[in-house]
Amino acid sequence: MKNKLETITPYRDPNTEKKEQVAIMFNNISGNYDFLNHFLSLNIDKIWRKKAIKKLKKISPQHILDVATGTGDFALSSYHILNPKKITGIDISSGMLDVGRKKISDRKLENFIEFKEADSENIPFDENTFDAVTVSFGVRNFQNLKKGLSEMLRVSKKGAIIVILELSIPEKFPVRNFYNFYFKRILPIFGKVFSKDNFAYSYLPESVNAFPTKSKFLELLNETGYKNTHVKTLSFGIANIYIGTK
Repeated sequence: MKNKLETITPYRDPNTEKKEQVAIMFNNISGNYDFLNHFLSLNIDKIWRKKAIKKLKKISPQHILDVATGTGDFALSSYHILNPKKITGIDISSGMLDVGRKKISDRKLENFIEFKEADSENIPFDENTFDAVTVSFGVRNFQNLKKGLSEMLRVSKKGAIIVILELSIPEKFPVRNFYNFYFKRILPIFGKVFSKDNFAYSYLPESVNAFPTKSKFLELLNETGYKNTHVKTLSFGIANIYIGTK
């Protein structure tokens, strides 16, 4: 039986796997994705990314894997904050990666950051390859959440830190009420107008709502084999940073 998160798909097509629908969706919105991300979050997403990346400072990782890298914002921020030797970003959306590659080229960072089209549930690297693994706003889109988490752990070296930044539903009034109104009523309208995709920004709040609670997700990380797991709540619970160690 499919879990709740797996049943939430962008286009409600029962004949197409979630990961394929997600790839199509991000290909459709890739041209406006960065603008919408920053505009709809009031640029708070940039602050969240920096806070997440700083969780890796203590281990000074030299080779980082950024899963579901999208247009590469997290990879770029990681490079500037951590100054590693190499960052490898993977994503299933060729459209998003094309935008990311242009950013890297414009900044002349091709020797330090590379992008590959790859499935997060079948990561094409050997075990014990990376000093750290990151994913921002991406695990909600995994078709099989536990498999994706297992793959991230597999390719990490012993002692590596895995950082996951993800949206969540605030728990307390009145933030929860305001958030639900904005997320379910306002955001889909702006998303539809600017992205030209009628479903992408309706899928977003549905997938966030279906994502496990903080305690449940920490349980899943522990079951998967992550050690020293903990969570840092951001902006009254609008987002969370989950940290685990191999």
